[in-house]
Amino acid sequence: MTQPHAIIIDDHMSNIDVLRLMLEREGVTSSYALMPYQVPDVIEAAPRIDVIFLDLDLPDGDYYRLLNDLKRNSRLYGVPIIAYTVHTSEIDAARQAGFDGFLGKPLKLLDFPDQLRRILGGEAVWSY
Repeated sequence: MTQPHAIIIDDHMSNIDVLRLMLEREGVTSSYALMPYQVPDVIEAAPRIDVIFLDLDLPDGDYYRLLNDLKRNSRLYGVPIIAYTVHTSEIDAARQAGFDGFLGKPLKLLDFPDQLRRILGGEAVWSY
C-alpha cells in the first residue's frame, strides 16, 4: 500500500522540519513550499496528496486566496486543507474561510497521531 503524502505550506523551515518529523513518525511522506508561489510546482511534483497543512501567517501570501486556489485545483478535490498556526484566535476565521480543519502551533506530540488519523479518515479536526 502506498504511503499517505502531505503537502506543508509554511514560511519557516523550522516549522516544516517539526511537522515533517511528526508526519514521518506516522508513516506519512511529505513535501513542502516555503512561499505561496512555489505551491503549484510542489503540487505537480507530489506523487499523491492526502492532506495539506497551510500556515496562516505567510509573507506576501493572502492565505484566503491561496486556500481558494487550492480548492479550485481539480487534483485536490476531496483533499483536506488544514489551517495550522500559532494564532489560535483565528480558528473561527479559518472555519468561515472554508478550511477543513485547524491545528494550533505548537503541534502537540501526544495528540498529533490521533489528529492525523482522524484527518486522513475524513474527519474534521478543530484543535488548538
